[in-house]
Amino acid sequence: MGRVRWAVEAGIVIVGLAIVAAIAVVVSFGPSSSAPGGHAGMIMPPAGAPTSTTPHSDGLTDSDGGFRLKTLAVPKARGQEQPVAFQIIGPGGTPERRFTENATKQIHFFVVRDDMTGYQHRHPVLDGDIWHTTVAITDGGSYRMYAEFVPLGSTDLTHPTVLGAPFVVAGSTAVAPLPPPAATATAGPFTVTRPDGPTQPQVKQINQLRFAITDALGEPAALGAHLGAYAHLSAFNTISMSVTHLHPLQPLGDGGPPRELTFHAQFAERGEHRLFLEFAVAGVVRLAEFTLFVT
Repeated sequence: MGRVRWAVEAGIVIVGLAIVAAIAVVVSFGPSSSAPGGHAGMIMPPAGAPTSTTPHSDGLTDSDGGFRLKTLAVPKARGQEQPVAFQIIGPGGTPERRFTENATKQIHFFVVRDDMTGYQHRHPVLDGDIWHTTVAITDGGSYRMYAEFVPLGSTDLTHPTVLGAPFVVAGSTAVAPLPPPAATATAGPFTVTRPDGPTQPQVKQINQLRFAITDALGEPAALGAHLGAYAHLSAFNTISMSVTHLHPLQPLGDGGPPRELTFHAQFAERGEHRLFLEFAVAGVVRLAEFTLFVT
């Protein structure tokens, strides 16, 4: 498939430095308007504190912590609006209809193909006790879906539940080779640059990931709020397809968007990872993609 792969089973552990809002709400998959943080697969110690290896759900199973993902409809063919329907069965055996809001939503839903193409981030809506959304499927192949939520009343908002399930779309498949690590990526008219170049993170070390976003004139992009933060970064292990997500250390504020976005990450295993950086300018969400090789 034109890529080097490492036989690893674990995903990555991302360590975000959370900023706790004054109302004492720590958001895991998304901050409040003044408190960016991280979520799935993330441990949130105070700045400078030792990192933890707290277990976390990472989307590699359809059940975790007493919750179960029950798929009712998954994409079977290509199309721009393929329906998805599912239930989250709670510990009591009945469908859950409410979750703690994080990043302005109750559930965050992701889809990606096993070659790390076709990434999508959706927000299902509830109808009765069934959650619904649609996704765009442009090619056949093996995909994985992820539903991420914070159980209502949870006291550990930094470790939301992430449930996952595979699905297959029949038909011819054009497998895409994984792009090599690079210092820049484009997202529409914007250029996203890693100021540190295509340097690769070190396994089990706290790594700083920096991104500078500029417009067509080379000026810093006028980043706006996207789901309560300046950006969202989803990371997938290219072998296991475990997922984790984090937000920049810089909070939304009156000072305007920063010239750079900084994330702290600790990777538990060596190998390839694909990063998807979402940000918004003038209300339009953009997506930049990077490959990391953890050494």
